[in-house]
Amino acid sequence: MATTKGSNPAVLITGASRGIGAATALAAAREGFDVAVNYASDHPAAEAVVAQVRALGRNAVAVAGDVASQAAVTAMFDQAEQALGPIAALVNNAGITGPIGRFADVDIHNLERILAINVLGTFLCAREALARHAGHGALRVIVNVSSVASTTGSPGEYVHYAASKGAVDTFTVGLGKELAAQGIRVCGVAPGSTFTEIHAKAGEPDRPARVAPKIPLGRLAQPEEIAQAVVWLLTPAASYVTATVLRATGGL
Repeated sequence: MATTKGSNPAVLITGASRGIGAATALAAAREGFDVAVNYASDHPAAEAVVAQVRALGRNAVAVAGDVASQAAVTAMFDQAEQALGPIAALVNNAGITGPIGRFADVDIHNLERILAINVLGTFLCAREALARHAGHGALRVIVNVSSVASTTGSPGEYVHYAASKGAVDTFTVGLGKELAAQGIRVCGVAPGSTFTEIHAKAGEPDRPARVAPKIPLGRLAQPEEIAQAVVWLLTPAASYVTATVLRATGGL
């Protein structure tokens, strides 16, 4: 049975209808959070995650919204707060890679969309969370999901995506230092290659088999493994961790 509104801290997770985001929603629920499950278009998948969160005894709501749109971000925070109460934590997880290939072959539409979701979307959601904190003081932590690509550069695969995640890492460090005096922590998690739909969406569903031998641990991560790192940063156990990016990369 779900708890009453506002009895648990609420976390809003972008891109939470599948993959790392969905796993993070369930891990957060197990840690005592109510969860706003943001999604871009797959409402049934988001509602399935909501049902799983509620089965764990927490409140949850599916909130549609394109993170690259200020109006959509405002609306999704409104809906989340109406259902769950003030947002105490934000996980900026929504992201896309675009097609795998050489940078010179990436078209302008893909470049614009990657930057809009991965970078501008992270900025807009963080700014909205901070604006609401100014009103009720609930926000305690922001976790930005980055990528190992931010440091490897991913040549020949998606340099453009890697660069967008490099921007996220810089944002994480700078904003964390800026907000530290207010008691708001800003952290990042940089996953290595993970078993999600992102490989198929990038045009290479068999990519996991190709990249696994390059990883020191010899395998890709499961979404649940990355989710544990994200949720640890949301908890008091990470109370002295801010302005930094945790690498969960299998040794890369």
